[in-house]
Amino acid sequence: MTNPLFDALIAPHKARRSPLLILQDQSEMSGADFVARALRYARVLSDLGLRPGDRMAVQIAKSGEALALYAASLAAGVVFLPLNTAYTGPEVSYFVTDSGAALLVGDPEKAAALGAVAASAGARFETLGAAGDGSLAALADRAADDFQPVERAPDDLAAILYTSGTTGRSKGAMLSQRNLLENARVLVKAWHFTPDDTLLHMLPIFHTHGLFVASNVSLLSGGKMIFLPGFNTAEALAFLPRATTMMGVPTFYTRLLSEPGFTRDLTAHMRLFTSGSAPLLAETHIAFEERSGHRILERYGMTETNMTTSNPYEGERRAGTVGPALPGIEVKITDPATGETLPKGRPGMIEVRGPNVFQGYWNMPEKTAEELRPDGFFITGDIAVMDDQGYVTIVGRQKDLIISGGYNIYPKELELILDARPGVLESAVVGVPHPDFGEAVVAVLVRQPGVEPDLAAIKARLSDELAKFKQPKRYVVVDELPRNTMGKVQKNLLRKEYAESFRA
Repeated sequence: MTNPLFDALIAPHKARRSPLLILQDQSEMSGADFVARALRYARVLSDLGLRPGDRMAVQIAKSGEALALYAASLAAGVVFLPLNTAYTGPEVSYFVTDSGAALLVGDPEKAAALGAVAASAGARFETLGAAGDGSLAALADRAADDFQPVERAPDDLAAILYTSGTTGRSKGAMLSQRNLLENARVLVKAWHFTPDDTLLHMLPIFHTHGLFVASNVSLLSGGKMIFLPGFNTAEALAFLPRATTMMGVPTFYTRLLSEPGFTRDLTAHMRLFTSGSAPLLAETHIAFEERSGHRILERYGMTETNMTTSNPYEGERRAGTVGPALPGIEVKITDPATGETLPKGRPGMIEVRGPNVFQGYWNMPEKTAEELRPDGFFITGDIAVMDDQGYVTIVGRQKDLIISGGYNIYPKELELILDARPGVLESAVVGVPHPDFGEAVVAVLVRQPGVEPDLAAIKARLSDELAKFKQPKRYVVVDELPRNTMGKVQKNLLRKEYAESFRA
């Protein structure tokens, strides 16, 4: 009897007495203790009536217990549905109802609100806290750890991850055992992970980056994780000497660079830093190398595809690019209108095919047919350029494309110029309604601490470098950009905020 993900990720740690997790309070959880806890949770899920293929929605704080519950879902064949801890009750209600979840597990402190959500959706409700408290933990405390993992096939669903829904109704991406396992195998090999690695893990585990990249890769390779609740600069500096690798989002690296204590000596023993989930500015890449001696390895992926491209471990890691396609994965750049493959150097839609690509959207066959071609290529919605060596540079999201006076404007082109201007920490370019042009460009600039951008000089520079139709018709200077929990700039909020910029 086989269970691909459990057999590869969890079972090998069953007899492991060495630490698998190092927690925030410096306590440790051995591999054996972790597996035993996971099997107790799996027994509880089975005793509660959940069967293979049933969905379990989870909105709980990151902890060793939370990761054990994920492992338990693999053992029991239950489809894992992690939810952002910032979601409100009404948002959680949509996910539980849409997925038909049989069980909702929530934080004990939100028991009243989430219990009502579960009841209205016809789901059972249990609680699990970061400290191992809650009703589900109490049931696991009394359960045996002799649960036998159920049989699962490679194409059986392992998880459903809902997309952010910034452009409409959130979609549940269905990820199979094969999708997750094959991608983890590719990354372990591509990034040279071994049992000797210790991963500094500060990412949330309700997202593909923290759960299916960071956690799965570490579990599969046999290393250990410093498993922290979230990113804290002081904790990062304190734990870095015990790590060999770190996975982060760009915000992690900019915050480390702002600390005098982040030095070349502190990172001398480190093997690898990776970045994803949001674009890494080229200047951050360069500044990080100058400070630490390490070149951040930037890669590209999304909920529906897991990881797709990566700068090489051995070879040139190019600032501003996300590297070539990973082994076994096909990436092409196509004309968004016709679907035809474009010549190298032309911006177009990224399409992806491979064992990493999801099975479709839960309960949305029409949307699945729109975005997943019959030949297996997934239309990502991201616009990019591929060079002659296969390196991919993201230009932006298709939904971020600005069409002004009939001309296409790619925000990234402007942002690269704006980000390099004195006094500008970073920028975001969006299109908003305009009575004459249809859309007009608004440039939102984040000021560097203590410095005000010289707008006249910036306008002059863009006038020299860009055609007039591309130039912003309004500039706004702010202290920070709105971001989601993974550090992505929420341009939909900027478009909404500045929508009236050119109204009569």
